[in-house]
Amino acid sequence: MASSPLSAASAAATTASPYFYPPSHHHFRDGPSGSCPRTALRVRSVPGGGRHRSPALHAGCRPLITPPHRRWLAKEKVLATTQSCGTLKQYIDKIDRSYGAVVKRLSPGDLQCVSCFRTNNRRRGSHTRYTPGVFMDKSICQFQKHLCGSKTVKPSQISHALGPEEPHVASTWSDTVLEKPGLTSWDPEVEKAELEGFLNAPLPSHPKLYRGQLKNGLRYIILPNKVPANRFEAHMEVHVGSIDEEEDEQGIAHMIEHVAFLGSKKREKLLGTGARSNAYTDFHHTVFHIHSPTSTKDSDADLVPSVLDALNEIAFHPKFLPSRVEKERRAILSELQMMNTIEYRIDCQQLLQHLHSENKLSRRFPIGLEEQIKKWDPEKIQKFHERWYFPANATLYLVGDIDDIPKTVAQIEFVFGRTLAKTEMDNSPAPSTFGAMASFLVPKLPGGLAGSLSNERSSISFDQSKLAKRERQAVRPPVEHQWSLPGFNHSVKPPEIFQHELIQNFSFNMFCKIPVDRVCTYGDLRNVLMKRIFLTALHFRINTRYKSSNPPFTSIELDHSDSGREGCTVTTLTVTAEPQNWQGAVKVAVQEVRRLKEFGVTRGELTRYMDALLKDSEQLAAMVDSVPSVDNLEFVMESDALGHTIMDQRQGHESLVAVAETVTLEEVNSIGAQVLEFISDFGKPTAPLPAAIVACVPGRVHTDELGETDFKIYPHEITDSILEGLEQPIHAEPELDVPKELITESMLEELRMQRRPSFISISNGKDVVKLFDKETGITQRRLSNGIPVNYKITKNEARCGVMRLIVPGGRATETSESKGAVVVGVRTLSEGGCVGNFSREQVELFCVNHLINCSLESTEEFIAMEFRFTLRDNGMCAAFQLLHMVLEHSVWLEDAFDRARQLYLSYYRSIPKSLERSTACKLMLAMLNGDERFVEPVPESLQILTLQSVKDAVMNQFVGDNMEVSIVGDFTEEDVEACILDYLGTVSSTKSSNIEKSIEPIMFRPFPSDLHFQQVHLKDTDERACAYIAGPAPSRWGFSAEGRDLFDFINASNINDEMPNSGKLIHQEEKNIERGIRSHPLFFGITLGLLAEIINSRLFTTVRDSLGLTYDVSFELSLFDWLNLGWYVISVTSTPGKVYKAVDACKSVLRGLYSNKIAQRELDRAKRTVLMRHEAETKSNAYWLGLMAHIQSSSIPRKDISCIKDLTSLYEAATIDDIYIAYEHLKVDDTSLFCCVGVAGVQAGEDISDVGDEEPDLGHLGMTPIGRGLSTMTRPTT
Repeated sequence: MASSPLSAASAAATTASPYFYPPSHHHFRDGPSGSCPRTALRVRSVPGGGRHRSPALHAGCRPLITPPHRRWLAKEKVLATTQSCGTLKQYIDKIDRSYGAVVKRLSPGDLQCVSCFRTNNRRRGSHTRYTPGVFMDKSICQFQKHLCGSKTVKPSQISHALGPEEPHVASTWSDTVLEKPGLTSWDPEVEKAELEGFLNAPLPSHPKLYRGQLKNGLRYIILPNKVPANRFEAHMEVHVGSIDEEEDEQGIAHMIEHVAFLGSKKREKLLGTGARSNAYTDFHHTVFHIHSPTSTKDSDADLVPSVLDALNEIAFHPKFLPSRVEKERRAILSELQMMNTIEYRIDCQQLLQHLHSENKLSRRFPIGLEEQIKKWDPEKIQKFHERWYFPANATLYLVGDIDDIPKTVAQIEFVFGRTLAKTEMDNSPAPSTFGAMASFLVPKLPGGLAGSLSNERSSISFDQSKLAKRERQAVRPPVEHQWSLPGFNHSVKPPEIFQHELIQNFSFNMFCKIPVDRVCTYGDLRNVLMKRIFLTALHFRINTRYKSSNPPFTSIELDHSDSGREGCTVTTLTVTAEPQNWQGAVKVAVQEVRRLKEFGVTRGELTRYMDALLKDSEQLAAMVDSVPSVDNLEFVMESDALGHTIMDQRQGHESLVAVAETVTLEEVNSIGAQVLEFISDFGKPTAPLPAAIVACVPGRVHTDELGETDFKIYPHEITDSILEGLEQPIHAEPELDVPKELITESMLEELRMQRRPSFISISNGKDVVKLFDKETGITQRRLSNGIPVNYKITKNEARCGVMRLIVPGGRATETSESKGAVVVGVRTLSEGGCVGNFSREQVELFCVNHLINCSLESTEEFIAMEFRFTLRDNGMCAAFQLLHMVLEHSVWLEDAFDRARQLYLSYYRSIPKSLERSTACKLMLAMLNGDERFVEPVPESLQILTLQSVKDAVMNQFVGDNMEVSIVGDFTEEDVEACILDYLGTVSSTKSSNIEKSIEPIMFRPFPSDLHFQQVHLKDTDERACAYIAGPAPSRWGFSAEGRDLFDFINASNINDEMPNSGKLIHQEEKNIERGIRSHPLFFGITLGLLAEIINSRLFTTVRDSLGLTYDVSFELSLFDWLNLGWYVISVTSTPGKVYKAVDACKSVLRGLYSNKIAQRELDRAKRTVLMRHEAETKSNAYWLGLMAHIQSSSIPRKDISCIKDLTSLYEAATIDDIYIAYEHLKVDDTSLFCCVGVAGVQAGEDISDVGDEEPDLGHLGMTPIGRGLSTMTRPTT
């Protein structure tokens, strides 16, 4: 992702905060993922600026090829960071610097530790937070007052609630009344004492959170949560990680995670119930988690005991069988090499190593050391398990649709109560043959248990004299830090420089490390709020100062966040830039930090950001009952690790409102300045010393004059640049004029008179002006200017809404003379960010004030604009105004065009430095016969583009009935239709230019060709390998690339004679069902989606688990809606010695569905997976936007409202024969299949073909040396 045009050139600021969040506005996203040094509540700015979908039905952007580095970044969110979640803060901004930088807010459910991965598909459909930036370019290239003596707060009306993945809006100060007893006279001393007493008072605890501890020391936390219904999360956190490993045990904690998790038979028994499970390892803990239904679908049996029993076996009773140990050894060695990218080497060997040089965090990375992983025998692994895996060293978290807490507590006691530490087990009676589950034959509740259940009170169900002898460590992680505080006498560290050929841009990281300040009192929360306001200002400061010129930096970020995994709070200044501009970028960054520190925020900034934060907080509180369980769980886990008080969203808002009334401008500037002293006072004797300064730079750079030249940089030059920037003259920041509206009432009245907007008949020949579908709740309308509109009123996300304008065309409309015009045009619009007479910063602050997030994306076949808004303070009206202004009065700037073109030029030059991207790019060009519309534009194409050509390429698609608008949210019919008429109905009417007929054909390369199999060789110090296998597939609506309508083939064929099991008699009713699904427009979308699930399961079982040829393999489909084609891609990572065997194994799985017939259990499991995903996603407004897209589009005539209504029944009705019909049209033969293998290493390209010619030897896999493989993370176990 890249950043907002409107956020362009602004500095990033971050603060970790438990119960308030940064203001929301607009920004663009673009490009593939990159790395970032830290994560937390972050605001960042840069001069550059999917969504989970139904497998069968969804419109919008799709990556054609998702290389592994992009795929795991998309799923895992923060893999390339050096710190996990930022504290109680439930949302963070995530950076992605492929083009420069970005802004995306994530929940703690999305946060990944640097040393671990977690699957994230389970919650992609949950609420999405707003993020900074007006237009966020998501284009895809392939691949107040004082507290007057009172402590009582009267909250504003909050009817609903929300949580960690949704935009939240709070009332302004005037909406909250602080009550105080009547005072006859004002006594400042009394007020001061009362204020001090209030700030020292403890924050309230979560009213539903229940804590307990068993006799054996196991702690448990239970939190009832209704979203999603009838499901729960069970996480077993064992407080042991890589930091606890000895010198000869590096990676053993991760090894135990693999062996214990995948070796559990009880976990495997849950697979047929709809449960999903995974595990990960970090510095300070190992976590095993299961997401499960509360009961089985058929028998309605309680699944909580079975899930607990599985976790008990995994954590405390694993079997270290030699066969399982060897299998996981192979998997980990493959994982180690797969993850040893340049981004990981930067995070691990540079940033973490220098930041924590004084302790083991700098050298105990969870992935481990290759030479040690190869040596451990089961006995050594088991001894580590015995040392650390005992109940008193673990915490169980249960969050979900759990109503009966006494019953759940009893279940926990029955399952885990008999589990003892190894030292205690030696003197204990042997456990029952049937294990803990035998207790559930006659479940009993302990006497008096129900009476002990009060909010946040512990149920200590054992005699204190019988406490377990072994206890967890008091401090986690158990390391000592050198703090960056005045008076701490440690030597100044010179800047460290890491230079590597695979690094593309200059990056500079300046770290400050201090102890974590726990947020337990109102005063603690007040401090966090003041830091948040202070640092948020930095983002807009730089945006304002550099809005009209090309800045020397790509991104500037300031991050201030707590880390439970590192046991400290770290402030990081990160600067990225083109190598030739690095000195100017560093100078600008430190200069702006000093300006903010010296002059502080203005009163207008304080008012603006405080109000936005409170609005955000109120919206969160209003949706307290809509937070997905996994997000609440992640929040509780991280808060618990940091020692913060855990509140629910309503408590958090009320507390925030209370402390906001006590904040003064002077205190904001004072406490904020302390955060920045290590930068602003750098070089002064009294300044806190940076924990580390690290620059990561390329080995060679490209210049227009000389081409590729060596890049030289020295530590003293970095120090000099910092000091020179701090010596530059500075001036105070002026106040900005922020518009309250973009279209005044008088302007609107004039538009009404001119355009006379109205609703017209939805379809020709039918006098239906309004069509409402009761089953889906979708209303269809059409405006007199030809724009079709769909909307759905829902309470899924209280007081929130989302709107999307989508137009067919996208990059497919680019011609041979305008290659790259659409994608560069979208970026240019995002870079400029101006509309009408309003500047970029005015539009951005308008969005901040109204909590609007706007994103702009271009894909292969569409351009779309999406607006997220709240229903408070006319937020929906403001969003519609912005959409109107973009369509009618967008401003195209020459300097924005220059920046956009330079960003794509820089990205193109970075492709050869990435093994995954270069391999994927080569494959796409081969498969699509050199068609540049599906890869990054090349320099020659970029150079001939002009501002007018890119403007025309984009705006010519926004015409007449080519546009379609969908809106979903918690609004009223009257309000939404008024906005539709006023702001969409007054858009000028333009006739469609029949874009579809002007598209140049898209063709797969014909056979024979020497490009069907290719190789990429990348010189690198460490060895890695990856491969992509791709081929043609039908479109979602049943068209082949050759233009054939595959429904004609189905109707003309005698399917029953050709397909498996066709000899069996089929009853007439079954025949009717069969005919129904096979004639439905979504037949291929449904069946190909199920087929993808089946193939993915087989790839994992065969290539990864049985053969040990890879750690990561996946099958992905790109089914187009508007374009009459599709394709599939298999992505696999491996070692240079095994990658060719892995490719052959993947091909065998892909082609083996006839020789190894699909079993009914495989299809049933695929159905459960997609249906559960669909059910969960329907709680998300954004998911409904995807479902609603194109239901009135003349360009996609086969989609109508029935495609949404029939989705579930179509999945349920699909048979094995149906799957084989779809499989028959997936081209997997040698003449259609394309493959590209990428190999990186010192010897890459030398005699590499010999590796591929070896005969497969599947008897001894995974033991080939594969490079150094140091990394800061582990992947999810499955």
